Amino acid sequence: MSRLEPLSEEPTNEENNKKSKKGQSWRNWLKNQFYPLFNKKSDLKILLSVLGCPLFPISLHPKQPIVQVASSAQYIIQHYTAATACRKLEGRVKSIYAIGKVKMVMVEELASSTSTATTASAPHDGCFVLWQMVPDKWLIELVVTEHKVIAGSDGNVAWRHTPWLGAHTAKGGVRPLRRALQGLDPVTVAAVFSTADFMGEKRMWDEDCFALKLSLGDTTLTERSDSTADIIKHVIIGYFSQRSGLLVHLEDSHLTRIQSPGAHPIYWETIMGSRIEDYRAVDGVMIAHSGLSTVTLTRFGNNVKAGPQVTRMEETWTIDDIVFNVPGLSMDCFIPPEEVRNEYQEDLDWRSPLHR
Repeated sequence: MSRLEPLSEEPTNEENNKKSKKGQSWRNWLKNQFYPLFNKKSDLKILLSVLGCPLFPISLHPKQPIVQVASSAQYIIQHYTAATACRKLEGRVKSIYAIGKVKMVMVEELASSTSTATTASAPHDGCFVLWQMVPDKWLIELVVTEHKVIAGSDGNVAWRHTPWLGAHTAKGGVRPLRRALQGLDPVTVAAVFSTADFMGEKRMWDEDCFALKLSLGDTTLTERSDSTADIIKHVIIGYFSQRSGLLVHLEDSHLTRIQSPGAHPIYWETIMGSRIEDYRAVDGVMIAHSGLSTVTLTRFGNNVKAGPQVTRMEETWTIDDIVFNVPGLSMDCFIPPEEVRNEYQEDLDWRSPLHR
């Protein structure tokens, strides 16, 4: 059973890899040399692999009470929690249900020293349902055209299921769903950015914003890397409106070094940015109801003779309904598939002192 590639937001050719070993999907991806991969049949699978159910790169930290304003970042988070009124959810809301729509499109760009070619695929419409139980259990079902992708977390392991690969675990431990960080779960937004660094001011979407930055440490990067894919760096920036205090843009970027045996290394820079808007009050709490996410993938290396190759994909999303404290939602709703449970148990057994 194959693991998710780092962040599971890279384009992958997973169709023939259902029984592959760890790292095999990366090697098949490299073998296809990226651009032959982007054809009409694989566009949707790539969009779902990258935009469908990406995880936020940082796990939730134990909450530390803010006694006083000790930094600019804490002041910004206090402004955000006041603007969203999300403190009302703490201790009162145990679960969240949300349903929404998405539209995904592939925009291919091939950049060289002499020209830039651009083509766009037909848009793919879909919908999703998200269940979340505070603090780290969640399940999402996303259906786009004829494909359904499911991802979840039971608090111990995060996983994903696709019709072309089956169920597989995520590397790097349990993390929030990135879609929840796009203004849907303000409590989690405040929690993950509570340890951020203040990076100054920047104008985003006609809004003067404060920028808060999070960087993954070496230990976390190592946990999410393997012998084929080495994540060199990963940075997350949240842009909070100076006027309203709300999160209006979320961006994370990472650089990955890919090398299969006997091949030259290839570098991938992945930048995912999400515009977050249409905040509305739900039981007195401000929740974002729409937005636009754009991913830019840049491939470069010594053996990329045509120069850097760039591909862009986009997703527009809307929230149709959100409900707090879902009746009947229990722990059983977040149990992973059997193959995921078996793999997780094998990992625990391997880490046991009996195997050292």
